Amino acid sequence: MHTAEYFRKKPDGAVVCTLCPHQCIIKPDQYGTCGARVNHAGELFAATWGKVTALHNDPIEKKPLYHFHPGSMILSVGSFGCNMNCSFCQNHHISQPEALEKLPYKSCSPHEIVELAEQLPGNSGISYTYNEPSVWYEFMMDIAIPAKEKGLKNVAVSNGFINPEPLGRLLEVIDAFNIDLKGFTSEFYKERTGSELKPVLKNLKTIADRGNHLEITHLVIPGLNDNRESFWEMVKWISNELGRFVPLHISRYFPNYKLALEPTPLDTMYNFYEIAREHLAWVYLGNVHSQAGVSDTHCPHCGITVIERGGYATGLKNARADGKCSKCKFQIFKTHTP
Repeated sequence: MHTAEYFRKKPDGAVVCTLCPHQCIIKPDQYGTCGARVNHAGELFAATWGKVTALHNDPIEKKPLYHFHPGSMILSVGSFGCNMNCSFCQNHHISQPEALEKLPYKSCSPHEIVELAEQLPGNSGISYTYNEPSVWYEFMMDIAIPAKEKGLKNVAVSNGFINPEPLGRLLEVIDAFNIDLKGFTSEFYKERTGSELKPVLKNLKTIADRGNHLEITHLVIPGLNDNRESFWEMVKWISNELGRFVPLHISRYFPNYKLALEPTPLDTMYNFYEIAREHLAWVYLGNVHSQAGVSDTHCPHCGITVIERGGYATGLKNARADGKCSKCKFQIFKTHTP
């Protein structure tokens, strides 16, 4: 097993994991809440290091990232475990601890993953995704550091529930984040995810202040986080605290895992889309296919359509190679070209 970082020992043989705000007290031979960190003889180990459950070459728009190397492919890697226990989890088969003992995986070294990313044609880098990447922090860092040294981009798709010190180190190697902001009340986070909202908001501000690329995903669940006033407060907070040019992906809920509610009404999705557009420059609808244009990118300065999207097909219609609008030269997205 691979020794974990961020823990302290207790006199009784237990350890306190300090990777995320849960601060789990883990007794010998027990796992933390995430199911990915285990106490063995009074030491904390990263039980999932080198264990890969998913390894695919995906469009970067699938993360979703719409303003970071649009149209490129990215090698996406996942392991297992999560420090939240959302009843609506879309990747519960690899994220929830009760399934981990039976989960098939393959062993991969960081070198193998970086080498594969280098070999794939048109590949922009490596995305740490599918399950919560922060719980396999050591494996992610062991991949991301050499990947960055070789000029590859690193992307983390995360719930943002991590302590400040490990996040600070991540910010040195992760170029882009998509953070899943699951709701905007402490009650929702406590009751529906088993975590807290405050650390997530603090981490969003840290990422934005550091200048790393940031996009946000918000899943709208009927009756649970679809209050118009709460959504309006969330959008206003994003605009005021993170900036109006942080892209927001509003995603439609479908029944999954332990939650069997009806899918989010389309009227709600379109209404939230219009509310968000009052405060943010770039708003997109996910899991909605009945209306054209809700995934397109328009220049907030001159209004022309810069990127057209259909599914994961991306057309750079009025974009320069440097990511600027071809008409007014407003910066639309980040690219390799300076």
